[in-house]
Amino acid sequence: MLSDGPRAAHLGVGARSGAPAEEVLALVDAVLREAGLTRAAVRSLGTLDARAAEPGIVAAASALGVPVRGFTPGELTAVPVPHPSALPLAATGTASVAEAAALLAAGADAEPGGDLGTRAGGGGRAGPVVRLAGRAGAVLLVPKRKTRSVTCALAASVPVRPNEDAPGARLLPLTHGYIAGEPGSPPTIPTPHTTAAMDTHTHTDAHDLRHHGDAEVRDEKLIDLAVNVRTNTPPDWLRERIADSLTGLAAYPDGRAARAAVAERHDLPSNRVLLTAGAAEAFVLLARALPVRRPVVVHPQFTEPEAALRDAGHEVGRVLLREEDGFRLDPAAVPEDADLVVIGNPTNPTSVLHPAASIAALARPGRVLVVDEAFMDAVPGERESLAGRTDVPGLVVLRSLTKTWGLAGLRIGYVLAEPETIAALERTQPLWPVSTPALVAAEACMSRAALAEAEHAAHRIGVERAHLLAGLAEFDEVRTVAGAEGPFVLLRIDGADAVRERLRSLGFAARRGDTFPGLDRNWLRLAVRDRATTNRFLQALDQALLIGG
Repeated sequence: MLSDGPRAAHLGVGARSGAPAEEVLALVDAVLREAGLTRAAVRSLGTLDARAAEPGIVAAASALGVPVRGFTPGELTAVPVPHPSALPLAATGTASVAEAAALLAAGADAEPGGDLGTRAGGGGRAGPVVRLAGRAGAVLLVPKRKTRSVTCALAASVPVRPNEDAPGARLLPLTHGYIAGEPGSPPTIPTPHTTAAMDTHTHTDAHDLRHHGDAEVRDEKLIDLAVNVRTNTPPDWLRERIADSLTGLAAYPDGRAARAAVAERHDLPSNRVLLTAGAAEAFVLLARALPVRRPVVVHPQFTEPEAALRDAGHEVGRVLLREEDGFRLDPAAVPEDADLVVIGNPTNPTSVLHPAASIAALARPGRVLVVDEAFMDAVPGERESLAGRTDVPGLVVLRSLTKTWGLAGLRIGYVLAEPETIAALERTQPLWPVSTPALVAAEACMSRAALAEAEHAAHRIGVERAHLLAGLAEFDEVRTVAGAEGPFVLLRIDGADAVRERLRSLGFAARRGDTFPGLDRNWLRLAVRDRATTNRFLQALDQALLIGG
C-alpha cells in the first residue's frame, strides 16, 4: 500500500515562446487555489527542456522560489498522462507537456524525508499514482488548465515502499532530467555563431551537406514548403516544347542553338557559355577542373559547392555570415589568399540579396569568384546580377532553369565565365552531358515571351512573400531574416526542429536549417507559396507552436 498521501507539490508548465511571467503565475495561482494549496507548497517547476530557459518560466520560478526542471521530449512522451490531448499526441507523442512534466518533477522528490506540509483540499480527488524508477510515485492533483499561451498542472510525490507495487506505468529514471542553469546541465539552446570568422573544416563536419529540400517530401504526401521550385510549373507551352522534342531522341544532343540563345540573352559570345545538367553539375566541374589551393565558401548558403570541393579532395574554408549583421556580406571577412570564393545571390537559405558591388569587390587577380545566381530570375529586374559582366576578373556566374520553370527533374543550367574557364570546365564534362529535351527547354526559356513571364512571376512572388512575412510577424516566437528577396524566407524559432516535426504531422513540409553551416536546429526555411496555401500554413504553425507550449 501507499503511504499516507502526497508529500511535495510540483508544477508542470507548458508555455509558448514569449509567454509573460505574469500569465504563468496567474495560471499557477489558479491551479494552486484549486488544489487548496499556496505557493509555499511548491517544490519545483517542470517543463519541456526547450522551454526551460524561457524568460517567463524562469521569472515565474524565481517568484515562486523554486528551480526549473527541464525534461526531454522523450522523457515526457514516456509518461502515461491522465488527460491526453489528440493534437500534441499526434505532433510530438507527448499528450500533455504540463501533466507529464508535473508527474516527472514530482517523482524526483518522492524520497523519504520530503514533506508537502498541506494536503490537497477541496479541489477534488487526486488521480491515480504513477510509479517512477521502481521506487517512487507521483499523483496528479490538478489536471492541466489552460490560458491563451500557458498550460499548467500540479502533481505531488507519493513514496512507494520497495516491496509494494503501485498502479500506473514505469517511467524513465529521473536522472535523465536536469535543473536548468545548474553546473553540469546541458544548454537549452545551442550557442549560435557570433563572428564572421574564417573556419577550416574537415570531412567530419556535423552538417549534412548532402541534405536537400526534396528529402523532406520524398516519402510522404505533404504540402511542400521545403523545395524552392515554383508551383504549377512547367507551364503548358513549355511542356509542349519538351514533349515535341521527344521525336528526336534517336539523335545525339546538339547544344549549339541553346548555347547561342543563352549567350544572346546575356549579350555575351557563345564561348563564354557552358550548358550543364543543372547548376549542381557546374559545382562539380569547378571543383575538379580548376587548380585551386585555398577555396572558401561563404555560408550560410547552398551546401553543394562545398560538398563537391570536398569530394574533389580540397580542404574548404568557410566564412560564416552573422545573424546580427542580417547575414550580409562583409568583403573584408574573406581572406586575401583565397583563390576560389563561392557565394550565392540571392543566397539560399537566407534570401539575402547582396549588392553587386560588394560581391564584385571580392575579385582579385588569380582568384576565381563563383556567384550562384540560381534564384536571380525570381528577383524583379534581376537587380544586383553579375551575369553578363565581363569587367570582373575571374568571375563565374551560375544559373539554373529548374526553379522558376519547374525543371528539377530535367536538369538544366548554365555557366557564364571567361572563355579559358569555360574551356577548362568543358574538358571535364562527359560527352553529351545535357539531354535533347533539356536543351530544347533552355532555348525556349531564353525567348522574350518566356523572360517576360519570368519577370511577371518574380513580381508575383514578391507579393506572396510579403503576405507570408506579414503572417509570420504575428508570432512572437518567430524571427525572420530581414530584407528577403528570394522565393523563400529563413526564420528562427527556438526548438524549430521540434516545430518542423509537428508541422509534418499537420500536413506541411518545411526545410530544416541545421544542415546549413552557420545555422543550427532553431532555423527553418519556407518556400513562398500562393496566399491560400500560406494561410493554411500559418494556421498549422499556430497549432504547432501551441502544441509545443
